[in-house]
Amino acid sequence: MKKIITTTICIILMEMNLLAQNAPQLRADNISEVMKAMTLEEKAQLLVGGANNFFSEGATVGRAAESVPGAAGTTTAIPRLGIPETILTDGPAGVRINPTRENDSKTYYATGFPIGTAIAATWNTGLADEIGHAIGNEVKEYHCDVILGPGMNLHRNPLCGRNFEYYSEDPVLTGKIAAAYVRGVQAEGAGTSIKHYAVNSQETQRTSVDERVSQRAARELYLKGFEIAVRESQPWTVMSSYNRINGEYSQGSHDLLTKILRDDWGFQGIVMTDWIGIRDDLPVIKEVAAGNDLMEPGQPQQAKAIVEGVHNGSLSMEDVDRNVRRMLEYIVKTPAFNKYNATNAPDLRQHAELTRKVANEGIVLLKNTNGALPFGSNVKTVSLFGISSYHFLSGGTGSGCVHTPYVVDMVTGLNNAGIQTTEELTAVYRKYLEFAKLKFEADRDPSKWFQREEFGQQKYPEMEVSERCYRKEAANADAAIITIGRQAGEGIDRDVNTEFNLSDFERDMIIKVSNLFHQEGKPVIVVINSGSVVETASWKNYPDAIIVAWQPGEEGGNSMADILTGKANPSGKLTMTWPMAASDHPSTKNFPDYDQDMYQFTDRAVSNRQISGFHFTNHEEDIYVGYRYFDSFNKDVSFPFGYGLSYTTFEYDKPAVSIKGEEITVSVNVRNSGKVAGKEAVQVYVSAPQGCLEKPEKELKAFGKTRTLQPGENETLTMKLRRRDLASYDESQTAWVVDEGTYTFKIGASVADIRCTATLKVAGMTEKTTNALAPNAKLNLLRK
Repeated sequence: MKKIITTTICIILMEMNLLAQNAPQLRADNISEVMKAMTLEEKAQLLVGGANNFFSEGATVGRAAESVPGAAGTTTAIPRLGIPETILTDGPAGVRINPTRENDSKTYYATGFPIGTAIAATWNTGLADEIGHAIGNEVKEYHCDVILGPGMNLHRNPLCGRNFEYYSEDPVLTGKIAAAYVRGVQAEGAGTSIKHYAVNSQETQRTSVDERVSQRAARELYLKGFEIAVRESQPWTVMSSYNRINGEYSQGSHDLLTKILRDDWGFQGIVMTDWIGIRDDLPVIKEVAAGNDLMEPGQPQQAKAIVEGVHNGSLSMEDVDRNVRRMLEYIVKTPAFNKYNATNAPDLRQHAELTRKVANEGIVLLKNTNGALPFGSNVKTVSLFGISSYHFLSGGTGSGCVHTPYVVDMVTGLNNAGIQTTEELTAVYRKYLEFAKLKFEADRDPSKWFQREEFGQQKYPEMEVSERCYRKEAANADAAIITIGRQAGEGIDRDVNTEFNLSDFERDMIIKVSNLFHQEGKPVIVVINSGSVVETASWKNYPDAIIVAWQPGEEGGNSMADILTGKANPSGKLTMTWPMAASDHPSTKNFPDYDQDMYQFTDRAVSNRQISGFHFTNHEEDIYVGYRYFDSFNKDVSFPFGYGLSYTTFEYDKPAVSIKGEEITVSVNVRNSGKVAGKEAVQVYVSAPQGCLEKPEKELKAFGKTRTLQPGENETLTMKLRRRDLASYDESQTAWVVDEGTYTFKIGASVADIRCTATLKVAGMTEKTTNALAPNAKLNLLRK
């Protein structure tokens, strides 16, 4: 009997070997042949990622753990057909992999680039492209194939925990910066995954919340950035989000993943799910049929469900084959398939220089009274207040953090620029920082994964400072710098009291330091080290200057020193409105767990926002998100969208606009009318003629940035857009509609600072779309 079994096994192995020998090997030109050779089980496996125990603390992900520890996930290899595993790394501010490995003395740190808001604040698509090239290089040098980024969700509300990963409250700025980033990465032969598609505007209940939004707001705002990126850069992959939209999961929405993404926009890549696994209320076969080509992180039961679905007729073989073809078309583009000779040694020094350059251009100068900045030669020693001066935050937390080789703090950056910090205050803060780190770790709740150091730098409590210390510092230093730090990240939204507003201590510190230093005739600078908006209205009159550093990457301290000393002239501008209060945004009343009467966020569930076991968020502000609301309803803000100062001044003249065919060209002459060299970000807003739809007062339609202009030098900036870019979405026609009439092109330095205008008569047009994302509930939409 034993002999018979042995013989049978040998025959099976021989047949398998013969089958493998005769099987076609994947090439770019034989995908159909390979598909014919694939078994149903192999096809199902290819549509499911290779993760194992992803949600366990300390777990590694799939086979990526063998070659790239810390990578986010993989696709499944089928060796007999020459189909390799591909490796996916978290992003988007850099490659996220483990910096050290067992039994390996080499390190694998990646460059910590500026966060999304900082890149967008440059208003420079050329720099976004450069960042993309550098990140693409690190992706492939570290044996990865795709970076999971860029993040493209809209800043619907300043309290979203992941706003730091995203670019703006405006979809045009979001789409243009993202498209440039994608082009840069993919020019290096690595892939991107634009995320989180779509309407993923909050972290609270993110895996189940129903984002209830009108079709018009979805098309004009929440989808528009993705549309621009798809049309202009064709990302290799799109990541479908956790949430529901109008009652249906994004990951199971044929409307979202096929009708809009592919039929309307012409997307050619693959769609992968965000990292969720199996849901009880969303069958895998529905995800496959909807257009999800890859289930991440992947579980064996998902492949089994696909096979069973085909056998029992609940899933068509045509849908499976369609997705398999897309997967193979993706794979043949990857570094893994093309056998890229990865070095594990990207040029981190060169990439650090780029990080510093981009951060310099994204830093925003909000205030500069009486030329307090840049520092003159009289400023040799400064007092540095605020824990974040000594623990400068380079990026946010969660999957978007990067394991960097170092982070330059404010002390080091200033020292590198030849400016000293007061000895006693620096020593006290550094000792306190050691204590704060130890206490934080001792008190850390193990269930809060986002508080673990491997998921990003933590923000520590501020140190109490005595009146005597304030006075001593004012007497001994030449200037004061106060750094206000804020941290946020994946899995939790920002608390209005602790993360948007300043604490009483922080506000008192700004007031006391300002008063005491001003008595000595010395300037006070506030640096905001945050990935998102903070409240400024209550204290902005006290300091001489305010700078938004964002979370500028690993070279942050050096970048800040460049700005403070005038080595770099700030040219960044805000990509979101800075309101007087968080409650000024109309979306805030419908933001998760917000108690309008108590003006605070709570941990309790809000009963009138729950239905059938999951939360919902009504987008009642509709198209009036960000500046579209504040501008249209004449609401005061602390700092408007597009705002940012320079150490020089600029004049605009000779505005012109013309149309040829479908292309509209806007031009304006920009002259440096000040005394130092600088760049200017120019914004083109358009006011539409009266039509059948209510519209915002004006909307950003194009932007550009000058080269570095010397004093007295000018440049004619030319910016282009398409006639269809003037369209509004008419739900009654399921179409984009451009009203015939005269459009006013308003060219300015911010939404509130229009410098010149030009008009253009435009013929009407209608562009039909699929009918998708119909609302599942009546919304009380905001109107003028």
